[in-house]
Amino acid sequence: MRGEKVALRAVEPADAATIHEWENDMDVWQLSNTLTPFSRYTIEQYIINSDQDIFTAKQLRLMIDRIDGSEVVAAGAIDLFDFDPMHRRAGVGILIAKSQRNAGLASEALELLKTYAFETLQLHQLYCNIGTDNHASLTLFQKHGFEICGTRKDWLLLKGSWHDEAMLQCMNPKNNL
Repeated sequence: MRGEKVALRAVEPADAATIHEWENDMDVWQLSNTLTPFSRYTIEQYIINSDQDIFTAKQLRLMIDRIDGSEVVAAGAIDLFDFDPMHRRAGVGILIAKSQRNAGLASEALELLKTYAFETLQLHQLYCNIGTDNHASLTLFQKHGFEICGTRKDWLLLKGSWHDEAMLQCMNPKNNL
């Protein structure tokens, strides 16, 4: 899947070091509910086993490559998780490397993923959960048609205090049955 600034692609063994760095960045652990670091071995095993299709694994991670002329740089990852083919829905998560943020990459990647999810996988809806303090992510997802459908009060314990979490949904505009 390719846009103007980004391409989404399968995870490759060469991505292990990059993913290891991202997954072990303690600044983003609160966003992914991570409490312990990942070993390089664990990341490599994840990549080796990522050859299963989404119907078997119930998840899909795609790398976000930034396209800048002839240069291609791994800029982030976007995930479909909790894939439910019966109810035709999946969760969405996205991570953009610190050095690649504020360049519109997440926006284009999310739009490409929505197209894939709605047109290829024929999903009825996508959803995500975002801390209400995470204004950048809320803005991103709302800009792309996700609507807040509820709030979980005191859902996240972050740095010694409770925070609310917004639940967002995006329905397939073709309302496919």
